[in-house]
Amino acid sequence: MKTRLCRVFTRFRPDRDTGWTVLIGTACALVLAPLLVIFMAWRQPAHDIWHHLYATVLFDLLVNSLVLAVGVCAGSAVLGVSLALLTALCEFPGRRLFSWVLLLPLAMPAYVLAVAVLGLLDYSGPVASVLRSLFGSATWLPPARSTPVIIGVLTLTLYPYVYLLARNAFRTQGQRMLEAACSLGCSPCRAFFKVVLPMARPWIAGGVMLVLMETLADFGTVSAFNFDTFTTAIYKAWYGFFSLPAAAQLSSCLVTLIFVVVLLEQRLRSRRRYAESRPVAAGNRIQLRGCRRWLACAYATSVLMLALVLPVGQLLYWAVGSWGEEFNVRYFGLLYHSLRLGMIGALVVVLVALGVAYGLRRRPGPGHRAMVRLANLGYALPGPVLAVGLFIPMIGLDRYVSTFLEEAFGLAPGAWLTGTGLAMLMAYLVRFLAVGFKTVDGAMHRIPPQLDDAARLMGHGSFSRLMRLHLPLLKNGLLTAATLVFVDVMKEMPMTLMTRPFGVDTLAVKIFELTSEGEWERAALPALTLLAAGVLPIVLFMRAGQDHSLRAR
Repeated sequence: MKTRLCRVFTRFRPDRDTGWTVLIGTACALVLAPLLVIFMAWRQPAHDIWHHLYATVLFDLLVNSLVLAVGVCAGSAVLGVSLALLTALCEFPGRRLFSWVLLLPLAMPAYVLAVAVLGLLDYSGPVASVLRSLFGSATWLPPARSTPVIIGVLTLTLYPYVYLLARNAFRTQGQRMLEAACSLGCSPCRAFFKVVLPMARPWIAGGVMLVLMETLADFGTVSAFNFDTFTTAIYKAWYGFFSLPAAAQLSSCLVTLIFVVVLLEQRLRSRRRYAESRPVAAGNRIQLRGCRRWLACAYATSVLMLALVLPVGQLLYWAVGSWGEEFNVRYFGLLYHSLRLGMIGALVVVLVALGVAYGLRRRPGPGHRAMVRLANLGYALPGPVLAVGLFIPMIGLDRYVSTFLEEAFGLAPGAWLTGTGLAMLMAYLVRFLAVGFKTVDGAMHRIPPQLDDAARLMGHGSFSRLMRLHLPLLKNGLLTAATLVFVDVMKEMPMTLMTRPFGVDTLAVKIFELTSEGEWERAALPALTLLAAGVLPIVLFMRAGQDHSLRAR
C-alpha cells in the first residue's frame, strides 16, 4: 500500500492550475465534513436523551414535521400555481402590477411574518378586539398558536418559489398547449388540468421542492409558535440537554429525510421529457370578462394583503410605539453586528465562489464538475444541521491546538475557532456558497473563451488573466452575488444563534430573544430593518428580468 502511494505521489506533477483544483476540493470537503460528522455521531449513542425524547416529544416531532411539510407544500402549490395562471395566461385589471408585486413576500423572513401574525391574532390584538366589539366577549377567536396558522404563515412567505417557476412555465408553453387542446374539443378548464398543468410539472415540482426544504429547515417561525419540529429539537438538544452528539444524531435524521425526498422527486420525473418554447405574446392572453376579471383582481389583492400589507402595517404601528425605547445605542450595536457579519460573509463567499467558478472554467472536466456540485449542496442543508456539523470538529481542533501551544510554548490561545466567529463564517460559507457561485458562474459564462486565448498568447498566466481580464468584466456579477449573500447572512437566524461568539448579537438573534419572551412590539423595529434589507434581492431580480425581456425583444 505504501509503495502504491509513493508511486502516486512520485508521478504527481503539479501544474499552474493545481491551485484551482485544490480550492474546489477544499470547498467540496467543507460541505462533506459536517455531513460526515453528524452521521459519525451515532458512534456515541446518547441513550438517556433518546429515551427522554422517545417518551416525550419524538412522536410529536415526526407528526408535526410531516403535517407542516404536507400543509405548506400543498398551500404553496395552490397559491403559486393559481396566481401564476392568472398573471401569465389571463388579462385582468392590474395584471402587470401583480405579476411582480406578488414576488415581494419573498423578501419577508418567515419569522418576521410570524411575529406580526402573533400580534394580530393575540387576545389584545386588533383582530380579536374587532371581533369582540362586533359580536361580544363570548365570540370564538381564532387561536394564534395553532398548526393551521403556522402552515398559513409559512405558505404566505414561501409560495413565491412556486409562483415564480410556474409563471415561467405557463409563459413559455401554457398558452400554446391550451389552444391546441381547445382546438381538439376540450373545454379551457379541462385543457388546463389535462394538458397545461402536467406539462408544467417539472417547474412546479422544483418550486415545491424548494418550499419543502425551506419548511424542514425553518427554525425561527416554529420557535415563535413553540411548535416542536426537528430543528427546534436540535437546538434544545444542544442548549437544553447540552448534548452535541444527540443534536448531531437528530441532524442526521433530518438530512436523511431531505435526501430521501430529493431522490424520490428526481426518480419520479427522470423518465419524462419536456420542451421549452418562447414566451407568450401579450395579445394572446385569455381576456377575463365581467365579474371574473374583478374576482381575479380581488384574489391577488387578498393574498398580497395577508402576506405583506397587513403584517407590515402591524409592524409599523408597533415600531412607532416602541421607537423611543428601542431606537438607541443597543439597536445600533445590533445593526452594526448584522452589517459587519453580512459584509464579511459576502466577501468570503464571493471570493471562494469566484475561485471555484474560475477553476471550473480552467478545468471543466467531469471530476471538477462533480466536486462543484457537491460544494453547492450546502444550501440544501438546514442551518441547525450545519451549525452542529461544523461546531463539533472545531471544538476538537480548538482543544488540540490549545493543548499543543500550552505544552510546547506555554501559551493559552483559548477558543480561537469557536470563540472568534470563524465557525460562524465557515457555516455561512458552506450554506451560501451556492448563492454566490450560481451568480458568478453565470456572469463568467458570458465572457467568450477567445479572450482567454488572446490573453494567453500575450503571455498572461492563469492568475494574471483572472485579475486583469475577468475581474473587470465580472464586476456587475460579483456585486449582485455579494448583495444576495449579504442579505441572506443578515436574515440568517439559527446558524448565527448557535455559532456566534459571546456578546455578538444580531438583529435576527434579537428578534428570536424578544419573541421568546412575548415582546412582539419591541421586535418590530429589527424586523422592519431585515424586511427592508430583504427587498434588495427582489429589486435586483426584477431588474434582471426586465433586462432579459428587453434583450428578448
